[in-house]
Amino acid sequence: MASHGIEVKDLFKIFGPHGEKFIDAVKKGMSKTELNEKHGHVLGLNDINISMPAGKIQVVMGLSGSGKSTLIRHINRLIDPTVGSVVYEGADVCQMSKTELLDFRRHKTAMVFQKFALLPHRTVVENTIFGLEIQGIDKKDARKRSLRWIERVGLGGFEDHYPNQLSGGMQQRVGLARALANDADILLMDEAFSALDPLIRTDMQAVLLDIQDELKKTVVFITHDLDEALRLGDRIAILRDGEVIQQGSGQEIVLNPADAYIADFIKEVNRGRVISVSTIMSRQPIGETTKVEIKPDDRLETAAQAMTDREENRANVRDNSGNLVGSLDLKDTIRAMVTAATH
Repeated sequence: MASHGIEVKDLFKIFGPHGEKFIDAVKKGMSKTELNEKHGHVLGLNDINISMPAGKIQVVMGLSGSGKSTLIRHINRLIDPTVGSVVYEGADVCQMSKTELLDFRRHKTAMVFQKFALLPHRTVVENTIFGLEIQGIDKKDARKRSLRWIERVGLGGFEDHYPNQLSGGMQQRVGLARALANDADILLMDEAFSALDPLIRTDMQAVLLDIQDELKKTVVFITHDLDEALRLGDRIAILRDGEVIQQGSGQEIVLNPADAYIADFIKEVNRGRVISVSTIMSRQPIGETTKVEIKPDDRLETAAQAMTDREENRANVRDNSGNLVGSLDLKDTIRAMVTAATH
């Protein structure tokens, strides 16, 4: 694993004046309900272990009250854990001194919130510069850097507008530009697109994926929306009642739901967008009898489209090195898109 990933280890958070007193009871199986009813404490996180990969998007997903926002706030220690560690570049954020923590927050992390959190009396460019001012960066440099990111998120020409002159989607672009201008390694996004209309939301997801393709930040993205999780996440962890109940790639979760709760979550999923060709392809190439060639990591939707467009029922699968590694049948592809794919 790359050294710049985030390692969340044995993390517990019990809200209340004496949280640490109940750790053993929770470890032995005391439920969230019992802890609350008998002891007046709230179990926020229960033994969280997640390896968040470097340079990738880690999605943490769950319904409200599942602990996902509590978890993201442990990464920059806006919340202190009851026990456990969050390790980045060999340092445990939970053990940092005030000075180290301040430095970590200013230089290593940037956060994008659901409610935009823009300063109303500052223009777009002034909002974007805010973090750089705190870092003490020269005004001229800060402005140059900010304008580049404003342009990059599609807001060129709006730099002198005030937040109340912008739509919700545009305001969130400012939030993203501000986070990116900080040049932090870690981008923390807490329900960042949840308040947006569906079309604008899809648009923002595309902006994020495009920028991530270029920057390879370590992104932690919180959402309660499965489609969003599957579209954005290189890895996904699903939380319920403060516990991780499944983690893996989107495809692993869709193909092998850990329990009925997750199976219920994924039953409406567009499988064609999640499952890759390599999962269902035959290892036998079909030779030269087809005009269609696809890649092992193409999604089934893309493969089906390619075959249909060329009026072919089969496609050859060729890897990135140009080797023929297998073939795909249109019927199998459509079957896998509609029902649970067989292994």
